[in-house]
Amino acid sequence: MPDDRTKGAGMTPIEGILTRMLRQYRSDLQLDPDLIGQIWDRAVGATIARNAQPAAFKQRRLIVHVSSSVWLQELHFQKADLIERVNREAGRIVLEEIQFRIGPLKTP
Repeated sequence: MPDDRTKGAGMTPIEGILTRMLRQYRSDLQLDPDLIGQIWDRAVGATIARNAQPAAFKQRRLIVHVSSSVWLQELHFQKADLIERVNREAGRIVLEEIQFRIGPLKTP
C-alpha cells in the first residue's frame, strides 16, 4: 500500500499555479499606451492611422478617436478585421473590443 506522505511528491501547489496565471493575465491586460499606439499604427496602415488613433486601453478594450462620422462608420464595419490585425501585429491576443468615437487626434 502506498505511503500517504509521498502522494503529493513532485506536485506543484495550486496556489502557485493560480498566482502565476493571474500575474500573466494581468500583464496581458496592461500594456503601455505608447506600445498600443505603435502596434495600432503598424496594423492599420498610414491612412487609417491618420484618421483614427488610440485614446484609451484597458482590459483588452481599445477606445479609438476618429476624425469624422464617415471614419467612425467605415471603421465600425472593419472592426473584426482590425481586432485580428492588431492581435496579429502584437503576436498575441491583446485586444477583444474596439469602440470608435469622434474625438481629438494628435497631430503628427
